[in-house]
Amino acid sequence: MFWLLGIFFLAVVVVYDLNQKRHAILRNFPLVGHFRYWLEKVGPELRQYIVTSNNEERPFSRDQRRWIYSSAKMENNYFGFGTDNDLDVAQNYVIFHHAAFPLLEQHQGDPGYDPHYALACRKTMGASHGRKKAFRPESVVNVSAMSFGSLSAPAITALNRGVQLAGALHNTGEGGVSSHHLQGGDLIWQIGTGYFGARAANGGFSLEECVSTCEKYPSIRAIEVKLSQGAKPGVGGILPGVKVTAEIAGIRGIPQGKDCVSPSRHLAFDGVVGMIQFVEELADATGLPVGIKSAVGGGEFWEELANEMKASGKGPDFLTIDGGEGGTGAGPLVFTDHVALPFRFGFSRVFRIFADAGLSDDIVFIGSGRLGLPDSAFLAFGLGCDMVNVAREAMLAIGCIQAQRCETGHCPTGVATQNEWLQRGLDPTDKSVRLSNYIMTLRKELIRLSRACGHEHPSMVPLSQMEILNGPGGPTPAPAMYGYEEGHQEKAQALEV
Repeated sequence: MFWLLGIFFLAVVVVYDLNQKRHAILRNFPLVGHFRYWLEKVGPELRQYIVTSNNEERPFSRDQRRWIYSSAKMENNYFGFGTDNDLDVAQNYVIFHHAAFPLLEQHQGDPGYDPHYALACRKTMGASHGRKKAFRPESVVNVSAMSFGSLSAPAITALNRGVQLAGALHNTGEGGVSSHHLQGGDLIWQIGTGYFGARAANGGFSLEECVSTCEKYPSIRAIEVKLSQGAKPGVGGILPGVKVTAEIAGIRGIPQGKDCVSPSRHLAFDGVVGMIQFVEELADATGLPVGIKSAVGGGEFWEELANEMKASGKGPDFLTIDGGEGGTGAGPLVFTDHVALPFRFGFSRVFRIFADAGLSDDIVFIGSGRLGLPDSAFLAFGLGCDMVNVAREAMLAIGCIQAQRCETGHCPTGVATQNEWLQRGLDPTDKSVRLSNYIMTLRKELIRLSRACGHEHPSMVPLSQMEILNGPGGPTPAPAMYGYEEGHQEKAQALEV
């Protein structure tokens, strides 16, 4: 009798799990998924005595994931009992100087209180080069490039709806614009070496197709030409044939079921001068701001670019600098681990070059590469960023559990897979709200940090208000750590907040 009741109870749980839409793991793995949540609940105790601490897991520690998850769900994201980081031995650990008399925080009920924590970019993208469709981004936190194909349709839908709710921007990734990108959120259209959406019959670039795509999708606010990305700098992209569905093949203009390989470099232009001409051609034909995205190695390319831009008055309207630790795209291990500088050193190298050339006020600087947490994002603004893009953190906000199976097509939460059974576990309606909550909470923390440091906006906080801990040797002033001189730290206070 009891075993019949047990079977009936388990059957009820399975039916409920299959039909609920809040938890992707339970929807895809009914009954069994409860064990994951139970293990997650007792995980801190198990790790404390047996496995790892809250700060040892990579690429995101348990503390970091907990902050993202709780922020996305609008749960308590505070941590009690002080820091559990060992600051005496911490390496590359940022400390911010709070002001003796900080600006007052705004709370619910106060005049001017904004529950969405709007935080616009202080620069107008495309204004310095006179682009017809120049605009001021409404959010300094936006979703980074992740293609439909590498991510599932429900995931892309959730991301786009989420940025619409948060008033942010959604970078399409190099896979082109799909119907899933058209859920109300504004887009930055990324053009990679495969030219998807601007692709000629021979696989090269077509300006006519590019213009047609921009006219077809008015939600495209800017174009980003991708030179490289942090996950695999210097290596072309590949989407395995098993992920190339009929829909994806139609969007990209490629054969269904066959590996989609993008070249390691652009064939539409060659060299810095050719790249600037390409950028200007795109901007003139579409009226949109046009920028480039790249990971950073040596400084020669950036020095030549800055010199050519200063001499000609032409060039990219924005630079998206990706850190070598970036990683939504799968790539060879040696490239993910050893090619391109980490964000802090790569970005500071580029920013110093453009500051020395007198161009730092003319360009919108965007940072990416594990910048979706308040401390790393705030330091990025101190280094000179005007905006930050988040990728893996956005994936976590919509349900990713850091299973690190993106390249297999078997993502258990339906985020990075084209498997329809696994995709059904991800409900875009629920997850879009979570993404919006996460973006707004990150903006809230940036505003709180700025006010604690005595400034209204994170891009106004100078790098001199930051120090870097590096073990027993004590703190190093951040300007010295990253090679900044006095002129590099100047902030244009006249810019609108």
